[in-house]
Amino acid sequence: MQIVRDYQFVPESAKGASAAIGNFDGVHLGHQAVLDIARRKAGESGAPLGVITFEPHPREYFAPDAPPFRLMNARARAHRLETLGVEILHELNFNAALSALCPREFAQDVLKRGLGLSHAVVGADFRFGRGRTGSAEDLAAFGREMGFGVTITDLVEIPGIGEVSSTAIRAALSEGRPRDAARMLGHWHRIEGRVIGGDQRGRQLGFPTANMSIDGLHPPRFGIYAVKVAVLEGPHRGEYGGAASIGIRPMFEDDHPNLESHLFDFSGDLYGTPLSVALIEYLRPEAKFESLDALSRQIEADCRQAREILSDV
Repeated sequence: MQIVRDYQFVPESAKGASAAIGNFDGVHLGHQAVLDIARRKAGESGAPLGVITFEPHPREYFAPDAPPFRLMNARARAHRLETLGVEILHELNFNAALSALCPREFAQDVLKRGLGLSHAVVGADFRFGRGRTGSAEDLAAFGREMGFGVTITDLVEIPGIGEVSSTAIRAALSEGRPRDAARMLGHWHRIEGRVIGGDQRGRQLGFPTANMSIDGLHPPRFGIYAVKVAVLEGPHRGEYGGAASIGIRPMFEDDHPNLESHLFDFSGDLYGTPLSVALIEYLRPEAKFESLDALSRQIEADCRQAREILSDV
């Protein structure tokens, strides 16, 4: 997959795409519906399949001190889009100059002149341009005027859950409902990152863990989860079942949340290795135990429960 970050310097090989436009946080079923139409339009015209998104997320740019909200970082998003067949990712640098463009300037300077789009596909709630003043209908009008196609897709709804959105997915994760989040995502919610050094308390208890930062991401409900862990590189590459803790570890009075995953039937060094941890089911909240022996017994019980859950997934 080709990645382009500046619309003013686009190689000819990256122009002319049929592209879905949006933030694609989570790459949920609504995003995939937009992408499916862009794929169909690409097939009809022989154009490459593209995605236009922004980094940093505009919400991060305008409110850098707000609580973390992203479902995935840029690397995870790119990885997911590549698995869905995206050939060109226009991951545009969202800065003062880009945010100052009015809707017409965005359509003309970025989409038409810069990226040379053949077709754009957006959701019905798409907004663009300075102050989010442009609508999906405005984009369609600009497309007719400037010579590129525009398709507007309906929002996706799931019976019993409602409208699919990144906001609804965050709510499900905050409430410890990873399966509901997965129904909206169309895949398990995954946290990706490299294994970092820890204090090795898990190893001392007989349950070594791979530690990962969740900085910058929306934190799921703190507690213990059954997980599937994909080791993305190296000699141990593959997928493993496991049990994971997300939170601040009240037993040890830590105050910085992270993700610690114990991989079942695994032995090896993962420091520095990129992992993708899928949250399957929430088991219990974090707790403080009267002794390390009590904690060890609970971890053993958590692992048994996680193994049983994962046997049916």
